[in-house]
Amino acid sequence: MPSAVTLLSGGLDSATAAAMARAAGFELYALTIAYGQRHVREVRAARDVAAALGVREHKCVDIALREIGGSALTADIAVPLGRSDAEMAHGIPVTYVPARNTIFLAVALGYAEVVGADTLVLGVNQVDYSGYPDCRREFLDAFESLANLATKAGVEGSSRFKVWAPLVTMSKAEIIRTGLELGVDYGLTWSCYTGGEVACGQCDSCRIRLAGFREVGVPDPIAYAP
Repeated sequence: MPSAVTLLSGGLDSATAAAMARAAGFELYALTIAYGQRHVREVRAARDVAAALGVREHKCVDIALREIGGSALTADIAVPLGRSDAEMAHGIPVTYVPARNTIFLAVALGYAEVVGADTLVLGVNQVDYSGYPDCRREFLDAFESLANLATKAGVEGSSRFKVWAPLVTMSKAEIIRTGLELGVDYGLTWSCYTGGEVACGQCDSCRIRLAGFREVGVPDPIAYAP
């Protein structure tokens, strides 16, 4: 059975990508990064998702990106609420965390070398990606090239690392449909940016998630604030 390291945030997308990797026959090593995000509730969700998926191992690593700041998720910057579709489609939002996926993939790459995995799985997509530059196919291809240049396994030829982002061209509705077919329990996942114990329903992440469930025609199983 081939092995893969899957980045598991606790969100809907990463849970679906991990389920797709499991269905494709990978033995999963899950990696969650607690990076000082205001919505730390997602770390608990990641543990629940990992248990439900039956991963081989789940590591939660602390990286203090709050020490750097620069994002509404890691600094005292207000999370935008109630933005229209047009507003969400324009520019890079303040919820962008500088270099987050570069850092996360680098940690996942080191973990993969240790456990002998040659595939890195993550749940980014560039259709409903909220303007984040590190969710694009071009970035993933560039990191894959880096991975094979910057590692002992890549240089010696014992592994050829691949970055697998199966959701990259899927809409949120397509992601949800796929996850439901694979038996993903979306009631375990967490997407809200605002940091509470009940999803706000108004941040960009909540709005994109709710729109996806509406398009699929099934209720979102998590609770939202009135």
